[in-house]
Amino acid sequence: MSLYRDEAIVLRTHKLGEADRIVTLLTRRHGKVRAVGKGVRRTTSRFGSRLEPFMHVDLQLSTGRNLDIVTQAETLGPYGRAIAEDYALYTVGTVMLETAERLVEAEHEPALQQYWLLVGAVRALATREHTPGLVLDSYLLRALAVAGWAPSFADCARCGEPGPHHAFSVQSGGAVCGRCRPPGSASPAPETFALLAALISGDWVVADASAERHRGEAAGLVAAFSQFHLERRLRSLPHVERV
Repeated sequence: MSLYRDEAIVLRTHKLGEADRIVTLLTRRHGKVRAVGKGVRRTTSRFGSRLEPFMHVDLQLSTGRNLDIVTQAETLGPYGRAIAEDYALYTVGTVMLETAERLVEAEHEPALQQYWLLVGAVRALATREHTPGLVLDSYLLRALAVAGWAPSFADCARCGEPGPHHAFSVQSGGAVCGRCRPPGSASPAPETFALLAALISGDWVVADASAERHRGEAAGLVAAFSQFHLERRLRSLPHVERV
């Protein structure tokens, strides 16, 4: 039996038998891992509470034939309770976990950038550093960029003509000039383009100072862009409260 250690964010869990749980993890060095937590649903479990969604943990696992087995778990970031107790945080966080699992499809293939991006987003959510909706939209844009679908919010996404431009096309990859603009493109406000650029670059001074109507417009564009490139609907996204 081979043992290994890794850090991870818990993405999802479901029951196995009477007392066990299958845990889906995004790890620092091994990418996505599915493992069994034996006996973690018993009240006497030593680390059952550490294997809940949103928890940031240091794990020891043993390799198994089909699923690995969690043998030790230590808390690095106790984000689970803070997020689960607040409906707005929980719904936003669930979209993040679902997106991470969708983007990192293959198991045991390193996805270091996606790992650190998710850790930072979950931490920001749990500690309420910024408005939950802004944290979500920033995470979605950055995660898609890491996966190879970086949107443009200045230069034309089709021909590269320098911006600013006044149209946004999900299918084209972002801002589009008047010549490249396909039918049905959105026409966001200039402030919305500025907010989107701030969210993907991490300029929180600009993002936090944005007006509510521009946040709402940006959220709609981010949702459409995300679901287009993920090729199917994010099941948890309709539950997010936008206030």
